[in-house]
Amino acid sequence: MTNSYQHLLSQGRIGSLTLRNRIAVPAMGVSMAQADGVCGERIIRYHEEQAKGGVGLIITGVAGVAWPIGGNQLNQIAISDDRFLPGLSALTEAVHAHGAKIAAQLHHGGLVAVLDMLAGRPIWAPSVPKPSKADFTAAFLAEEMDVMAKGTAAMELKVMTPDDIRLVVSQFAAAAIRAKRAGFDAVEIHGGHGYLLSSFISPLTNQRTDDYGGSRENRIRFLLEVLAAVREAVGPDFPMWVKLDSREVGKEGGLTIEDAIWNARQVEAAGANAISVTAYHDTDQPKLHSASHTPHEPGINIPYAARIKAQIAIPVIVSGRIEPEVGDTAIAQGSADFVAMGRKTLADPHLARKLTEGRPQEVLPCIYCYTCISAIYVNDSARCAVNPETGLEYARPVAAGGSVARKRVVVVGGGPGGMETARRLDAMGHEVILLEKGGQLGGTLRFASLAYAANERLLDWLKRQIDASRVDVRLATEATLDLIRQIAPDDVVVASGAIRAMPPIPGADQAHVLSGDDLRQMMLGQSSDELKRKTSWLTRAATKVGSATGLSGNLEFVRKATHGWMPLGKRIVIIGGELVGLELAEFLGERGREVSVLDEQPRLGRGLTIVRRMRLLEELREHGIHLHPSLSDIRIEGKQVRFTDDKGVAGAIDCDHVIVAQGARDNLTLADQLKREGLAVQVVGDAGGVGYIEGAMRGALKAARAIAGQAEG
Repeated sequence: MTNSYQHLLSQGRIGSLTLRNRIAVPAMGVSMAQADGVCGERIIRYHEEQAKGGVGLIITGVAGVAWPIGGNQLNQIAISDDRFLPGLSALTEAVHAHGAKIAAQLHHGGLVAVLDMLAGRPIWAPSVPKPSKADFTAAFLAEEMDVMAKGTAAMELKVMTPDDIRLVVSQFAAAAIRAKRAGFDAVEIHGGHGYLLSSFISPLTNQRTDDYGGSRENRIRFLLEVLAAVREAVGPDFPMWVKLDSREVGKEGGLTIEDAIWNARQVEAAGANAISVTAYHDTDQPKLHSASHTPHEPGINIPYAARIKAQIAIPVIVSGRIEPEVGDTAIAQGSADFVAMGRKTLADPHLARKLTEGRPQEVLPCIYCYTCISAIYVNDSARCAVNPETGLEYARPVAAGGSVARKRVVVVGGGPGGMETARRLDAMGHEVILLEKGGQLGGTLRFASLAYAANERLLDWLKRQIDASRVDVRLATEATLDLIRQIAPDDVVVASGAIRAMPPIPGADQAHVLSGDDLRQMMLGQSSDELKRKTSWLTRAATKVGSATGLSGNLEFVRKATHGWMPLGKRIVIIGGELVGLELAEFLGERGREVSVLDEQPRLGRGLTIVRRMRLLEELREHGIHLHPSLSDIRIEGKQVRFTDDKGVAGAIDCDHVIVAQGARDNLTLADQLKREGLAVQVVGDAGGVGYIEGAMRGALKAARAIAGQAEG
């Protein structure tokens, strides 16, 4: 189906600002400024790449108006002093050079000011907040807790006085003047996400009894005073808008869409030129961290934006997992005027240009894995699982001295690491021969796409890239030492995947016990000697699925077919609670199985990013999946799996089948053989240690650059 994206790509206006299209990069705090708040080369080149990529508007992530006070994250932008002007000016100049416009998001963290917490400074707030009912870090792994920056003192609260409010109002105005002086085209005032202005607007966090609390007229007074001061500071024609929560998800007594509509009307009357529609959530409910401003559910904020837009005359910007075709329709139907695409522009900053040039199939897709935001949760800079260059644009290498001769390269393995390496080397002009022992490309990504459908977007993209390249793909071809000798390559890339041997679990040799590879082969209609050694019904099952799909790689068919039929019993025990085990649990639970997940680790979900782990663990529990961490002495005795829990109590779970989702490790046998032959070898993906999709894509970039003689930046 073709889509010209005529509405999304049409020119738009916000106040006096004309934009070349209606695609915006929303404000995302990516932690790429310098430690002292200065915009250095890293964040400048990051935003410059988006401008090169053709977006109409870029909105910076949190620029602190009172920095370091109110700072929300390490390495954020500061705009609280004139000393930041040179870096800010360099940023706007870099963006303008490529035809995009840029707005500074003016921000004060308030109750969520991480920098204040870390430094032991008082947290600015409208009133004393209610105590948290849950541990925000409950889903964090031990190693994630270890790398988080720690506070220097117990948290102290500063309930703001009227004088404090007047100070912050003046800080917003002064920051707006700096933004204008630095060449920004507009400012966005952050009035959402639990930050300072938002904490005054919400009835849950504002318990004041003075002119800034109580009624909604009083609760929004602080924001309106900021707007008035900013407008007076920058003049009548400088574009200014506000980011507002359309609701507070999961917060009983919190902001509703009706409140948001009223708030938007007040903001419009105060002189704002647009409303950026977002949402917030109850941070005590882990699942909801992916239910508001960075949602798991596609397009969830569009209906709320539409209701707000219907009640105001100024433009509306909407964000939240919106695909280009959905955004185009939203604009066409009058639900919004501009669509902000955050995660998608991290995955492919050239999304807008590719749409404009009629090449939507070339857009590198976001797989919504939450690698980007999860990195921020542990005080790291944002990165992207599918695009390893995101955030490292400033460090792109150059060829080491003159042109590099064209090389012949053998890539072993047609999974994500192999395909990505092959397509990069082909684009660099090298001759690439890709050897895949199976009948299709994709490797374990095909199975991962069954369990998590968003992965199939990346699989399809990689296959299209290979199809459009000059890569010599040889399917059903074992990469033997003799064959590689015959090809006589200059370099070899080993991306053959991990070894997934059955770990030494007592009773694992029984017929009703399957390895992850057994299940993968069965679901994809494949066969192997190991699978044939299983019971005859399992072999017939694999043949049945294979015949049904024609081994065509139609994963959606397999997903639908297995809803009604699966050659597995009702009661399933999965041993292994990392990414693979939990995704299998979700997949099987959706297909009517009673699933229990067992692991020795105290916390489940290794391999999942923090935000996705928060959601998946909660959803598994909601769907009746039984999760059992911190076990020991796990063993399989007939149709029972026995274990000892962390209190020393013996337990047992009845089962029809056991799936062991453990035992994956590196697979360096071929690589070592090739090195002994004197060949130059790069190891990519799980062959060098399980790193999942991010590891495969990042390793592919590193290998391709090494072969091309490019030094790592």
